Amino acid sequence: MSEIQRKLKLPRFYPIIDAGLLAATVPPERLTAAICDFAAELAAGGATLIQYRAKNLGPREMLSHGRELRRVLGPDITLFMNDRADLCLAAGFDGVHVGQADLSPEGARLVVGNARWVGVSTHSPEQVKVADQAPVDYIALGPIFETRTKENPDPAVGLDRIREARVMTSKPLVAIGGITRANAHEVLSAGANTVAVIGDLLLNPRCSAEEFIRILV
Repeated sequence: MSEIQRKLKLPRFYPIIDAGLLAATVPPERLTAAICDFAAELAAGGATLIQYRAKNLGPREMLSHGRELRRVLGPDITLFMNDRADLCLAAGFDGVHVGQADLSPEGARLVVGNARWVGVSTHSPEQVKVADQAPVDYIALGPIFETRTKENPDPAVGLDRIREARVMTSKPLVAIGGITRANAHEVLSAGANTVAVIGDLLLNPRCSAEEFIRILV
């Protein structure tokens, strides 16, 4: 991926595959297939960017999932690795997303270089201000609404925090946390460029992706 490609605009729909949520629904030997099937359904529904997240798995399993996702989805889907810049490289992903307790954005950029994307999570105006000066391609903000898809989530920040963040940075804002088809449009109207979604994809990823994309056009 070239420097020019890295600066391409994010899509409005940013689905996240949570391996932990899928692991609760299938036997261990089926998890890789379940993750790849889920991703393929999202892509069939129109998703062009997908993040893989696995908070409770070891690096070997994460790398195995990542490489299989890259193989199944091919080069046309942009893939982000949550937390692990090293696994982003090893799996051939296009970017890494780091949180406040993970490798710093500066560290992630050193690992993945300038040809890949780096995103960072924020939860407060102070963190947005710091992220605006960091070597990141987008800033995620949340949780916007209450969410049950993350252990020990931060308090919901609400739509006003999006409006506040919008005037603090010109970087793309990715809103995350409790976003559904029912509230996605108001999240964009508040100033987000992109919505990240986890829970509202689980029952039928392909149909959900299609509906989100229609809503967000």
